[in-house]
Amino acid sequence: MSETRGNRIVPVLVMLIAIVAIWYAGTYFMNAPFQRDLDRRAEVERSSGDLFLATMTQAKPTLPAPHQVAANFFENTFLRKITSNRSLIYHAGVTLSSTLLGFVIGTVLGILIAVGIVHFTSLDRSLMPWIIASQTIPILALAPMIIVVLAAVNLTGLLPKALISTYLSFFPVAVGMVKGLRSPEIINLDLMHTYHASKAQTFWKLRLPASVPFLFASMKVAIAASLVGAIVGELPTGAVAGIGAKLLAGSYYSQTIDMFAALVAGSLVAVLLVTAVDVVGRIVERRMGARPA
Repeated sequence: MSETRGNRIVPVLVMLIAIVAIWYAGTYFMNAPFQRDLDRRAEVERSSGDLFLATMTQAKPTLPAPHQVAANFFENTFLRKITSNRSLIYHAGVTLSSTLLGFVIGTVLGILIAVGIVHFTSLDRSLMPWIIASQTIPILALAPMIIVVLAAVNLTGLLPKALISTYLSFFPVAVGMVKGLRSPEIINLDLMHTYHASKAQTFWKLRLPASVPFLFASMKVAIAASLVGAIVGELPTGAVAGIGAKLLAGSYYSQTIDMFAALVAGSLVAVLLVTAVDVVGRIVERRMGARPA
């Protein structure tokens, strides 16, 4: 058991160390030209070692060093009051609210669309191509239009951002549920037909239970997409709170360290959300009689 865990952890640690090393190298090469220019203007001469250290401690670097991002993240996560507008927990909570609302709406919409597609051939032929085509529209182009249109009818705040999250999250759920609802084998469907089961009985007793693994697999993709939608939705709204607002403010004032710390916070929120969906999925599947992997 310990060997298996070691075999899983070691590759992750090696990859993490490689990423950090490449990050530090990129920090040096991207910050060095600006640091040399500063030294030239101040008539300061540095050794190679001093130049390397200087590139790692710039106040507004082109690419912040990992330790700068880590220090900023720690300060704005653990040393700030949650109600402070500099707290990453506060901003993450604002983004999380629209993420969860959009995810719930998108999941329900995706399930309803999938049920319709599976039971009505006309919907499969007419609706599915449009669903696929809808995902080819860049969300950065669509989000401002959604914000402007909803603002014209006095819908502002949480709902517009949630609808952008819905737009990104319903698609994986719909596609996954369609595959799940169609996953029962012909022999099982023939057995239900032999029992004179109605379409509703076949759905509740066979198709829906068979689709549960597909549903939770697609929900893990959907919850991450929903978070991306919520962050993107905060950019054109002029929001003053949220991870997207934090990124936008950082870009205005060249606070790259704050921007990277906000990205780390968003990544951790995504990990927690995906993990939560995975845990719920495992619990549901075990209660349905599935064997643990």
